[in-house]
Amino acid sequence: MPTPRGTSDQSPKAKEFNELLLSAIDSALISLGESVKQSIYFHLDEKFCLKRNQIPNKLNKFQEAIEQVFGSGARFLEILIMKNLYLNVGVSISIDADTVSFIDYVKEMKCAYIK
Repeated sequence: MPTPRGTSDQSPKAKEFNELLLSAIDSALISLGESVKQSIYFHLDEKFCLKRNQIPNKLNKFQEAIEQVFGSGARFLEILIMKNLYLNVGVSISIDADTVSFIDYVKEMKCAYIK
C-alpha cells in the first residue's frame, strides 16, 4: 500500500540516520563559512533541483552536484562529511574513509546504524 503524500515509510532509525547525515553535511559546509553554506544549498536547489531535506534519498544527485560545483575539491568535502558522519553516528565500520566512495561509505554507515 503506498504511503500518503508527504509521509514516509522509513523506519525511525532510518529517519534518525538521515538527520545525522544532514547534520554532518551542514558541519562540513559551515567549515567554509555560513554564507558559503547557504549559497551552496541555494545553488543545489536552484541549479540541481535538490533541496537539503532530499539529500539523504538522492545521494547520487548530491554527489554529482558537489562534483560540478567544487570539481576536484569535492573529494575533500566528501571526506569531511564522512568524518563528521562517523562522529555523529558513533558506530565503526571496516572501511577506509580515504579510499571508499562517498556513496558506499554513507550506505555502510546507515546499515551499521540501523542494525
